[in-house]
Parts: sequence; structure tokens; C-alpha cells
Amino acid sequence: MTGLHWGILATGGIAHAFTSDLRTAGLDVTAVGSRRIDSAREFAARYDIPHAHGSYEELVADPDVDIVYIATPHPSHVENALLALDHGKHVLVEKPFTLNEAEAAAIREKAAEKGLLAMEAMWTRYLPHMVRIREIVAAGTLGEIRVVAADHTQRISTDPAHRLNDLALGGGALLDLGIYPISFAVDVLGLPERVSALARISDAGSDAEVATMFVHEGGAISTTVSSSRAAGADTAQVVGTEARIEIDRVWYTPTSFRVIASDGTVVEEFASEIEGRGMQFQALAAERLVADGAISSDVLGIDETVAIMGVLDEVRRQIGVVYPGER
Repeated sequence: MTGLHWGILATGGIAHAFTSDLRTAGLDVTAVGSRRIDSAREFAARYDIPHAHGSYEELVADPDVDIVYIATPHPSHVENALLALDHGKHVLVEKPFTLNEAEAAAIREKAAEKGLLAMEAMWTRYLPHMVRIREIVAAGTLGEIRVVAADHTQRISTDPAHRLNDLALGGGALLDLGIYPISFAVDVLGLPERVSALARISDAGSDAEVATMFVHEGGAISTTVSSSRAAGADTAQVVGTEARIEIDRVWYTPTSFRVIASDGTVVEEFASEIEGRGMQFQALAAERLVADGAISSDVLGIDETVAIMGVLDEVRRQIGVVYPGER
């Protein structure tokens, strides 16, 4: 650990989950900022945080804060991240990084200009079982990887006013849920060379279900299914010519997996044993990167984050979803 002082920007549910895991890992949470001072004070009292600020501007101006976790709704990510970077703070931006590729590129450019770390909070990539899966893939245990398949399906809400259904808030299954399996496919196979997507659009105009099929280098295929209206298995597979990995539910959280050879022999089993939800691993990685003077993650670099947002833009183009203000 580097002894970085964390600032938490916003006090919603994801901010609670992240801050709880920071405390589990013994990291230093110095300040929290909210648009309502009462909310900031309640949050600070709950997690024993020394400074509570009644605006995001006050938070990023706090001289005791080194790195800011951006936990606002998707459309605010770019504004909040740029604000923090302009005040000399490193940023860990909740996924999806932004609404689109252009916004993600703006953060990348500002971070490079300031010499600061800008990192997407795709916490799944930093979990111990995902670290081990990358090691297995790199070792060639699976042979030539031909297929990656993953789903993220939940029954959340049909209320048009719910954040996940509200286009003005970047609502829809793609950005909230689909980002997980799509980022996983890119992690294993690299960026797609061809993108195909289908969706069912809700009465609110947001994507309730999204299915994607990507073709990657060498002809490997990835498929993903995401839904905010129906709960599925939430499992994933990486299939190679010599063996496959079967990741148990819920695959994007700390879980277990098996490596199964083509003849059906189980050659490795892995089970996650961690404290907390697991969001602390991305924070520990961010602290290491800052200590090393890096401005991009070695697990999910800023260039890859920007490119993935471009893939999501293409998916939205194909399914006909446009957020307010994009035209």
C-alpha cells in the first residue's frame, strides 16, 4: 500500500459497497463529498471518515485527498472525473467508465496532460479467480481459445423511472450489466474485429435485453447476453481446443471455477476465499500503480477502456439506442 488518501465522490449504493471494502482492506478513506451535506455527514459517520463535504468541488479541492473514486450515475462520470483531474487527483471511475467513447477519450487526454492515473473500476478483472484465469490462459493450458460465452441477467425493475430504465441516466442493460461480459470477452480474446448485436427495447426506450456476438482475431467467437428483466444463471465459459474453464455463478463476483480437459478430466479447481465483496482489489491495484508512477492500469489500461466504450457505441448504434444530448 502507498498510504494514499481516498476521497469518495457521491454516496449511493455502489459508494457504500466500495467504501466498506476499502475499510476491510485497511485503506485510508479521508473524505466524502455529496451534493447534500447531510448525506455526506451520514456517510462519513458510518465509515469513520474525517472530512465530509457538501459539494463535489469541495471534495476534489481537499488537500488531504490523493485519489477520488467516482460513484455518480453514468452521465456525470466525465464531468466529475475531469473536475478531479483538474485538481490534481488520481481517479478511479465506476464502470461503465463513461456514456461513450468520446467522453472516455476526454478523460484519457486530461489524465495524460496532468500525469495522473485514470482507471476504470471494472472490479471483476482484479478478483483472485480472474487473475488465476488469465494465468491459465497465458500458460496455454486451454490450447487455442475458440469461444468465450458469458451472461449477466438480473430481474431489477420495470418502473420507467428506475435509474436502469431511464435513458437520461444512461439506463439500459448494456451499460450497467452488459459491460461485464463484454469486458470479459475482450480480456480473454482482445478487441473484436466484427460486432453484431440484437436487443429488445423497453417501453421507456432503453435496452431491456441485449445479445452480442463478436468475432475476434483468429476467428474466435464471443457471445454475451444481458437482461435487466429476467434473472438467469450468470455463468461463463472459456472454451479452447485442449480444455475449457467453467466459471460458476455469479461469475463476475468472487466465485469458483474448474478447468476441464477435452476428455472430461478436471485438471484444476479454484474457489475464492476473500473478505468483503471484493472491490478492494481494484483499489489495491490503483495504489500500486500510483506508487509506480503509472497513469494507466496494467490489467485494464485506459486505451482498452476507451476502445471498449467504442465497442459499446457500436452495439448501441446497431440496436438503436441514443442517449439524450448525443445527437
